[in-house]
Amino acid sequence: MRILIVEDEIKAGEYLVKGLSEAGFNCEHVPNGVDGLYKATSESFDLIVLDVMLPMLSGWQVLQTLRSSNIDTPIIMLTAKDQVEDRVKGLELGADDYLVKPFAFVELLARIRNALKRKSTTTASESSLTVANLTIDLLRRRVTRDNTAITLTAKEFSLLELFMRRHGEVMSRSQIASAVWDMNFDSDTNVIDVAVKRLRAKIDKEFEPKLIHTIRGMGYLFDDNKE
Repeated sequence: MRILIVEDEIKAGEYLVKGLSEAGFNCEHVPNGVDGLYKATSESFDLIVLDVMLPMLSGWQVLQTLRSSNIDTPIIMLTAKDQVEDRVKGLELGADDYLVKPFAFVELLARIRNALKRKSTTTASESSLTVANLTIDLLRRRVTRDNTAITLTAKEFSLLELFMRRHGEVMSRSQIASAVWDMNFDSDTNVIDVAVKRLRAKIDKEFEPKLIHTIRGMGYLFDDNKE
């Protein structure tokens, strides 16, 4: 397993390389956003550990560019800022997880293993999912509805995949947060509602039947037969 570490603090980067190498990972460390973006787009990595405050290009810019290029490598953001707005921003841009400095190495290791485990659940034996006239190609990461291609961010794709796998079930916000963002639901943030709103605008606004339904006081239901 190859991990790219984009961290401008040299000692911190060396610490992560040492710890993850001892845990069995093949690691490469770069100290700025430009080199990180180049490595992530020109080489194959199983996961990226990406600091937010980087010289030349910020972690936000690197993350946004990767997701806009349909590179869905799992990305864990590292930051010294413990603000709800920063966590929401990272998750909305397509980060898979978010860890605030200082953190325990064992926690980072657990989050890395969880992200890699989620990534490996898609297999060739299950290449697509279809509900009504909506289909997602799990291997090519493509979405179509009524033969119309729909462009989603990596996080929107993961959210839609969860909804389709749990078709007909009411999903609470805490269940969605745990499954898609690997985090405990924080009632002070509207990240789940914002993500669902954006997904709904893309897959439901111009199409019938409507698939994403808000169940007041409970969460969301993905169903093509709701009365």
